[in-house]
Amino acid sequence: MKNVRNNGTGPDGKRAATDGEGQGEGVIVAHLGVAVEVLFAGGGRRQVRIKRRSGHVVGDRVTVAGEVLTRLPRKTELRRRAAAGIHLVGANLDVLGVVVAPLPAPPAGLIDRAFVAARAAGLQPFLVVNKCDLEGADGMVAELRAVYGRSAPLFPVCAATGRGFELLEEFLARGHRGAFVGITGVGKSSLLNALCPEIDLRVGALNDFNDRGRHTTTVATLHTLADGGELIDTPGFQDFGLVDITARQLALHFPGFEETGAADCRFRDCRHRTEPGCAVAGMVTKGAITAERYETYLDILTEVEASEEENRRRGWK
Repeated sequence: MKNVRNNGTGPDGKRAATDGEGQGEGVIVAHLGVAVEVLFAGGGRRQVRIKRRSGHVVGDRVTVAGEVLTRLPRKTELRRRAAAGIHLVGANLDVLGVVVAPLPAPPAGLIDRAFVAARAAGLQPFLVVNKCDLEGADGMVAELRAVYGRSAPLFPVCAATGRGFELLEEFLARGHRGAFVGITGVGKSSLLNALCPEIDLRVGALNDFNDRGRHTTTVATLHTLADGGELIDTPGFQDFGLVDITARQLALHFPGFEETGAADCRFRDCRHRTEPGCAVAGMVTKGAITAERYETYLDILTEVEASEEENRRRGWK
């Protein structure tokens, strides 16, 4: 597939012809609110109007017949909870890149929630530490590697200088389709610009008042990288809320608990809280899992249990 520009033109600046007058099977490469842009297998594309709450998302495979857009079954979908409700991040992904930076610092538990959501959805998470030219970045990378190094690939990079991109590009070129998620200001658009310069996404500066970023990406877009792989650029946010994650899924997918294994706990449905014979609690006692990591897990577990209880109440009603 060719690289996609939001203005509907190709790399040469000319408007691309559509396949079969814009008919047939394709993939949604941009969601514009009341319309989506569909890229067809031959490289042609067109915009198709949709209802604002149609449920379509970037990455969806669709068929187009006239003005009728039909979504094909999804292999995977990634959702997160936001203040305004449940947000679909993307469809038919196989990896999720969680982007963090020394400034603005990630909120507590954000990486863990994103990792759990990705794993529960059947995606492989990976961690990108941007702005590695800033003071304190080396210490941040070391801390994150100690916590997440055995859970997922970690790529320290600097979009401003190009440092560290070789390994990230090599990873993505294995045919992955992924998305970058992270709070506003960590440099997701700068990363996309570095990986795919011709798309020229707008980049914003941090707010001097609170070191938080300004939103520069307002629509989700799918881009094909020159050396292989595809990435969805998503609008920034301030937290990653979990959607329909059970306590069992959290216990299975929480990063850092992998070495315990479900079979190591006395009970198969162990929530790693107060159950006798819990392997995770034993590792905490031995110092193999830090008390801080365990407290983070318990905080998220409390949220998940409260959500499960709320869902049960709604079911009873």
